[in-house]
Amino acid sequence: MTSLVCANLSPIPILVYHQIDVAPPKGAPFRSLYVAPAAFARQMRFLSVLGYRGLSMSALLPYVRGEKQGKVVGITFDDGYVNNLQHALPVLQAQGFSSTCYAVSQRLGQTNVWDAEVGVSPTPLMDAAQLRQWVAGGQEVGAHTRHHVNLKACDEALALEEISLSKKELSTLTGRVIEAFSYPYGWLLEKHTEMVKLAGFKSATTTVRGRVRAGLDLLQLPRVPVVHSTTLPVFWLKLATGYEDRRAA
Repeated sequence: MTSLVCANLSPIPILVYHQIDVAPPKGAPFRSLYVAPAAFARQMRFLSVLGYRGLSMSALLPYVRGEKQGKVVGITFDDGYVNNLQHALPVLQAQGFSSTCYAVSQRLGQTNVWDAEVGVSPTPLMDAAQLRQWVAGGQEVGAHTRHHVNLKACDEALALEEISLSKKELSTLTGRVIEAFSYPYGWLLEKHTEMVKLAGFKSATTTVRGRVRAGLDLLQLPRVPVVHSTTLPVFWLKLATGYEDRRAA
């Protein structure tokens, strides 16, 4: 287990977003995963007003380890949608924030085909050039496997390939060392954490709700979901109180 070094760490939230775009009509599958661009901009401005610095996972790790101190929050995006580049990047840059976008290395320039079976409309994913634009804009790319697989349904060889090759492929495409990983669907077994460690990742995030606290595994970090219905008062509760910690699941 790779435990947090800082034994007296104050809780640090890592926000997780998916799509930054106008939500589909009510009743659409996964509508909650859309955050309107205007709402996202308000949330980022709110962070600034509260004195938070929004950071990518690589920039956040020294704070998580206790090597640095400050009022910080991690900002992450799962899947690598084009709308993150279009709507989130300018807002992040305006606030001087960095973030991590977890991309699916063999689906670049395609759509979220893994959601098709539940009726989600296809949404464009960033291609290699757009990912490089994301990086050039001061943001980080992390890995989200090669095909957005359910690791629990993969045999060991396939799971290791999905994890390790996604790192190599994204590194080649971006020209950057890929250090952050996110488990698709948040589904994992302990052996997958070992594979992530073996592949050389420095951090990995799950869908377990809560803020980062002392003693947690750097390769099984919880996050704070921000969804379509998240109002600013609830956003503050998620950031600054035990609201999400009590919902760890």
